[in-house]
Amino acid sequence: MGGNENSGGTGTAGKRPNERLASWFVRSGWSKGELARQVNRRARQMGAHHVSTDTSRVRRWLDGEQPREPIPRILSELFSERFGCVVAVEDLGLRTGRPTTSAGGVDLPWTGPQTAAMIGEFSRSDLMLARRGFLGTSLAMAAGPALIEPMQRWLVPTPTGPSVPAASDGERGARRGTGLSGPELDLLEQTVVMFRKWDAQCGGGLRRKAVVGQLHEITDLLQDSHPEPVRRRLFKVTAELAELAGWMSYDIGLQPTAQKYFVLALHAAKEAGDRPLGAYVLSDMGRQMIHLGRPEDALELIHLAQYGSREGATPRTQAMLYAMEARAYANMGRPDKCHRAVRMAEETFAEITPGDADPDWIAFFSEAELNAENAHSYRDLAYVAGRSPTYASLAQPAMEKAVELFARECGEDGSGHQRSYALNLAGMATVHLLQREPEQCADLAGRALDVAKRLRSERVNTRIRKTVATAAREFGGVAEVVALGERLAGELPEGGVALAG
Repeated sequence: MGGNENSGGTGTAGKRPNERLASWFVRSGWSKGELARQVNRRARQMGAHHVSTDTSRVRRWLDGEQPREPIPRILSELFSERFGCVVAVEDLGLRTGRPTTSAGGVDLPWTGPQTAAMIGEFSRSDLMLARRGFLGTSLAMAAGPALIEPMQRWLVPTPTGPSVPAASDGERGARRGTGLSGPELDLLEQTVVMFRKWDAQCGGGLRRKAVVGQLHEITDLLQDSHPEPVRRRLFKVTAELAELAGWMSYDIGLQPTAQKYFVLALHAAKEAGDRPLGAYVLSDMGRQMIHLGRPEDALELIHLAQYGSREGATPRTQAMLYAMEARAYANMGRPDKCHRAVRMAEETFAEITPGDADPDWIAFFSEAELNAENAHSYRDLAYVAGRSPTYASLAQPAMEKAVELFARECGEDGSGHQRSYALNLAGMATVHLLQREPEQCADLAGRALDVAKRLRSERVNTRIRKTVATAAREFGGVAEVVALGERLAGELPEGGVALAG
């Protein structure tokens, strides 16, 4: 019983207890039985039906036994999800099996035909997994040099070669006469704009599957021969769809899936020759690294984005990158660098003119978003600095301005960036927590909850739950906090967002 997944593995004789694994395990609050059940459940989702773990097996891992793959990878995923940061296999005191193949990781070939093929394969796999009821569980997060070094090749010129893979005679016959017209390309681009608007209004859980389906369909078009301008436009649409699929996956908590889509989007942006779009994708990856507690990785990605897009990026895009740089520095506890990046974001944003030809993907970065990012930088800095009241006071006016502008934008018809509105209401609630004002915190978190119920965003839900949990821990005797906790349990229970949408 419980031995199938580890047959032939390393025993415990002469082994020392695995103190690293034990530390993560104790902090998780799980029992040995609960961890065993989660491992078995995740293994079944991955198709590893030979895995059958029980409490005695978990005890042997803690005693120093080294499990065989896929157990180390599963444990890494489970603890990463539990703590909201990357917990690598090595962090658990475990050894990996054979290296992950490049197709399953982030170090992928930088060529057009292979990029199209990989996007087609990954999106098809995603759609199949969604139909079977689970998503993205066979991937692992990349971080540190394993992530940064492959992304640096974004800037390396690639040799010119055939734009499409060779097709069979039958394929060529089937595709004859399938050239894309200008209006058809226009329609594809308009579809991406529509998907992006839905995401902002409703969250990533509502239309993610539709975006992945459209992405898969467009990779079929990339198998045909096209004039170079058409090919570049197709790769640009592909990059935008892959970025949006990644963003939606990130929004509903599918972190490894999100990262893979971001990497594929960066490859497609390179094929499109669109450096600013590639920089935008890198900023998404940086935001994800901040979310996962790796601000140093985020800063590397943002600097790579800034360097790669120094020519061609509009002031709006440059301002967004400075704001993200500030977020990374804040989470690293670097107030001097954070202040400078905030100032650069504000000064660059002021250079925007009505005549700037901004692409649709950066249109979201409004005055409200600028204030929101800078407020969150100071809020994060306050936490890193030990709940500093100075940085909390710097965050407050910018956060209040962001909330005001988002409220005005969203109005009463449910349009606008509803998710951003909810996130900043929750952000303002955390600022009041830092200032030890529980009643105001409860009011703002309650307003965020009102908006969250109209969304499909696990990121919003998690942010609200964490805020309310912190308020309850610190001000459990305040009536408004107690009432909010009861309301949250009834209206936004754990697992209440549908992931497969």
